[in-house]
Amino acid sequence: MKREYLEKLRTEKNMKLENISEFLEITTYYWLLENGKRKMLYEMAVKIAKVFGEIPDGIFKN
Repeated sequence: MKREYLEKLRTEKNMKLENISEFLEITTYYWLLENGKRKMLYEMAVKIAKVFGEIPDGIFKN
């Protein structure tokens, strides 16, 4: 997963980090993912994919 891809998806949806964190009910985890400081688990990719209208595998491939 490229961290730039997560940021691109988020900015295309005009969402802030706080919006994603609130929706996913997580605190700093999403920020850590987007900044390459944490690896994504597939379960989290499923949740994030729902937010962006993507498929989980698409999140991992980009």
